[in-house]
Amino acid sequence: MERIRVRASWQERFAEASDVLKSSQRQQTVVRVLDLEIGGSDFITMAGPCSVETEQQILSIAAHVRKQGARVLRGGAFKPRSSPYAFQGLGLAGLKLLAKARSETGLAIVTEVMSEDDVPLVAEYADILQIGSRSMENYTLIEAAARSGKPILLKRGMMATVEDLMRSAQLAIGAGNPNVILCERGIRTFDNALRNTYDPAAIALLKQISHLPVIADPSHACGHRELVPALARIGVAAGADGMIVEVHPQPEKAWSDGEQSLSFDEFDGMMAMLEPYIALRGAANRTLVGRVG
Repeated sequence: MERIRVRASWQERFAEASDVLKSSQRQQTVVRVLDLEIGGSDFITMAGPCSVETEQQILSIAAHVRKQGARVLRGGAFKPRSSPYAFQGLGLAGLKLLAKARSETGLAIVTEVMSEDDVPLVAEYADILQIGSRSMENYTLIEAAARSGKPILLKRGMMATVEDLMRSAQLAIGAGNPNVILCERGIRTFDNALRNTYDPAAIALLKQISHLPVIADPSHACGHRELVPALARIGVAAGADGMIVEVHPQPEKAWSDGEQSLSFDEFDGMMAMLEPYIALRGAANRTLVGRVG
């Protein structure tokens, strides 16, 4: 059967990111992290707080999201904030707490790295290095993170086009690291009703033209926890390989991003609600593989 090919007009438009595009040799990259595969047949949920606050907080969240099916624990140790007066993270102490959570639950760890100088330290503790939206065009940081050998979670910049995102991914691959995960987390537009404007069309496009795994971030995409489950469902329907969401035992008391963090009960409800949609996604993927295999 004929394999999926990228139409000529897209090959021309995204020519500067040629290593990111699908080809007859590269149909789908699967990023292996500990005992899981991102970009494979499973839908991978990454969940945890915006920022690591205390040992009790991060351990309780890790245990809960693991029980509900999450495979990766997210949590910020170094936090880029819009306000210089906001909580900036625990730093090394936060990384050590994330490592303790991994040892107790088996969850892989994803956390943001903000400076090329911090890459060796963060890579010592994390399984996936997150390049945040504010850093998507920090090419020095991306190259340093890529050279660490750790998988890269590359978030789309707040005002970045899909082409901009793909060029940043090209840079990481060019630095010798093929294990790049793309993340749609919403962009800034003229509409300010929500924190950002969610762009599920970008997920569908990236899945059509790129061999890299793509995940959705419904928490940052809207900024309001009430909408996160619906946007997560849309991400699944758009073809995402997984999602990254914020969860906190007491969102109203979170040190950062409490408005968009799900409570434990809300996270449980979302995971249950997503089950039939994830099952449909799996069936669709198996059908597609059968057609192109």
